[in-house]
Amino acid sequence: MTVALDELSSRDPVVAGLVARHGRPQFPARAHGSARFESLARSIVFQQLAGNAATAIHRRLVEGLGGEVTPEAILACGPEGLRAFGLSGAKAAALTDLASKVADGKVSFARIGRLSDAEVVEHLVQVRGVGPWTAEMFLMFTLRRPDVWPTGDYGVRAGYAAAWGLAAMPSPRELEALGERFRPHRSLVAWYCWRAAEDRRSDGA
Repeated sequence: MTVALDELSSRDPVVAGLVARHGRPQFPARAHGSARFESLARSIVFQQLAGNAATAIHRRLVEGLGGEVTPEAILACGPEGLRAFGLSGAKAAALTDLASKVADGKVSFARIGRLSDAEVVEHLVQVRGVGPWTAEMFLMFTLRRPDVWPTGDYGVRAGYAAAWGLAAMPSPRELEALGERFRPHRSLVAWYCWRAAEDRRSDGA
């Protein structure tokens, strides 16, 4: 990562400033095996919820399933059982669909690490409730792919505008073009965009 940060900093003074302010990005270790299923299930639970509420629901889910979120446990629980943990009907259906597709082999977390970024997204969006953004977060934080550029993410767009002093947030299409110069390290730049967006909020902008 040090080599990538040095390279990005040499390309762009704004990135250099972000690195100096925020230090090295914090990413979890690359997940393997069953942890990949649990990671995606957690992402589904957390979609469109405030952090504290999502954390509480996820905790109840884990405890209710006996301490481990697996396809077998989810299918045994069923949609109504999942809703008893505080999940919405849509999220209970999404988790059930994910578990079903893993059980019948339509989604394979054992081989997903061998797929390209685009293939991972295509593989995951077949699951109910999993869109491109959720798949991109899986690429970044579960598979630790280095060149993910989530152009539809509000925080990345807002942070880019704040850090680079743009008058307005770039559209996803505009952000796609703006990110080209950061290949093949765009995941790192996205992380710094989130930090820049947080700085802007804390400054009251």
